[in-house]
Amino acid sequence: MPADSSANKPVNYEAGKAMRTRTLGQAYVSKAVADPNDFAAPLQDIVTSHAWGTVWTREGLEPKLRSIATVSMLMALNRPNELKLHMRGALNNGVTPEQLRELIIHASVYCGFPAAMDSMRQAKALLEELAAEKAE
Repeated sequence: MPADSSANKPVNYEAGKAMRTRTLGQAYVSKAVADPNDFAAPLQDIVTSHAWGTVWTREGLEPKLRSIATVSMLMALNRPNELKLHMRGALNNGVTPEQLRELIIHASVYCGFPAAMDSMRQAKALLEELAAEKAE
């Protein structure tokens, strides 16, 4: 992959880091990319430059709709860790808690009730975490 010579990072890395930070939050992104010697660092660079810098920054879908699509796909794929993270991102991108609940209920028809129940647990835990963060 071509590198950005100024930072020795892949093309679109900085745009991706900005979009990723906007969606997932500064704390998460800083931790994810903090150690360039980390075993997972090359994958973080690829995710940041390709998924976030090339795909998430495209015109055609606003970040809120991208978040709704991402949450839906992660529910169907049964990826609870990424799901909870992207639920936080969806809220950051303008999805309301009520819309998130309706999205999960809607997904129950297509993804099944076990996936919907697990997703609802993730959403409930996230909303409790966010309330606790606000209380601090």
